[in-house]
Amino acid sequence: MPKIKNLSGKEVVRILESFGFVVVKQRGSHIKLVRIINNNRQILTIPNHKELDKGTLKAIFIQTSRFVTESELRQYFYSN
Repeated sequence: MPKIKNLSGKEVVRILESFGFVVVKQRGSHIKLVRIINNNRQILTIPNHKELDKGTLKAIFIQTSRFVTESELRQYFYSN
């Protein structure tokens, strides 16, 4: 069974930027990313912590999978 990786907020932001998301603002320790596709705004908020909790990473994975297919995301969030 695949195991979720240990990732920081900055690593997650870099992963999402590779899928076309752009950092639009940061308030405190939360980074807001936006991607516009076919006039639809796709918004994600990522906590900028050194290491994200496993539950937080799973929640980010689930939220992001609304916009990017799970098969594309899985290699970045889960280890074999």
